[in-house]
Amino acid sequence: MARVRPLERRTPVVYWDWTIDCTQSMDWIVGLLALRPSLVPPDPMSQFHLKRGSPDEEFPDLCRNSTWMGRILTPAMYRRQFHRCTHSGVIFDDVIRPGLEEPGDRSGPVSVGCVAGDAQSYVLFCDFFDRVIEAHHEHKITSQTPESDFNYDNLKGGDDLDKSYAVRCEASVVRGVDDFCFPTHCSRGERRHLLSLARRALQRLNEDELPGQLFLLEELNPEQQRELNLNPPSSSQLRIGVARDWPDARAVWVSKDGSLVVWVNMEDHLRLVSTRDDANIAEAFKCICINLQKLEDFYRELRHPFIWKQQLGWVTSSPADVGTGLRIRVHLRLQHLPRHKRLQDILKRLRIRLDKTESPALYHVSNMATFGVSEVGLTQLVVDGVKLLIAMEKRLEGGRDIDELVPTQK
Repeated sequence: MARVRPLERRTPVVYWDWTIDCTQSMDWIVGLLALRPSLVPPDPMSQFHLKRGSPDEEFPDLCRNSTWMGRILTPAMYRRQFHRCTHSGVIFDDVIRPGLEEPGDRSGPVSVGCVAGDAQSYVLFCDFFDRVIEAHHEHKITSQTPESDFNYDNLKGGDDLDKSYAVRCEASVVRGVDDFCFPTHCSRGERRHLLSLARRALQRLNEDELPGQLFLLEELNPEQQRELNLNPPSSSQLRIGVARDWPDARAVWVSKDGSLVVWVNMEDHLRLVSTRDDANIAEAFKCICINLQKLEDFYRELRHPFIWKQQLGWVTSSPADVGTGLRIRVHLRLQHLPRHKRLQDILKRLRIRLDKTESPALYHVSNMATFGVSEVGLTQLVVDGVKLLIAMEKRLEGGRDIDELVPTQK
């Protein structure tokens, strides 16, 4: 299925038609600018009066920081970013705050440790963000447009997982809406406008063969929130600003058949989730593809398309989600494989991660990266990885070796 990508919005070029004599033009322009300083584009940072020291005095302590931000940021890089500011007021310290609040654990997965306050952050602070994205996703950023493929018919398998091991699956995707700051930086007015847009777009989805209901968080009691799997914001979300004014303008839309849930103004502008208890990844992925593209069309008609960057693909607040914004997760029952000495090497080769849940012997498998692989390719990677992990578990149950099943590096 061919995909039409939205063009990035560009500032129109203004051509001046000077009719004065060339020998007098420069003096005239200088005089005009002296009389009309508003014609000179202002430096965004000049609008702020922040009592900050020099970049060297403000450089954060990163000695014990294990995030990608902490590993990549240097004093020289910090100096280059220090005096920059997006049009909506995002400065570089806003970008790196998550990694300073949550410095990470060297024994666990490496988090990105940074967040974009708005779409312009990826452009203005690109020499920092690009390096974080490349390190986290293990994929080089080039001038080529990222590959995209929402043709769910191209997926091989996903509806044939062994139900003795695969018990549940989830496909989710996040999107940012053009012309609005991301949740860490947006105002109450922006958030409420985003909710209004979501209400109109989801109503169109409701009329288009997928009826559902929108629930405002502020109108739900604790019991109703538990039924919808709504958790209160974490301390980290409160510290970095994602949960400001909670639960103002936060909502969840649930389809009547339970196939799709849409989160509005939670960690991102929009998050679509399709969950299945039969672990049929193919159907969950199909549900996401069909309804995401419908919502994309509705938002474009509302003149607020989803945010797309030519070299990065779809972008939202976290650089961990650039490219596709897609997450595929499968819950597996595993007894022997999690204790195997080669497990971490196997997961790295498969480019997937395995995390323990609160239930004994129940783990969830998910993709590590969202950038550098198409939507179908990413889903295929998880499907193939899950099948291989199940085959390895079966061998270990029978007391056999799994060395010959270990894949080469993908």
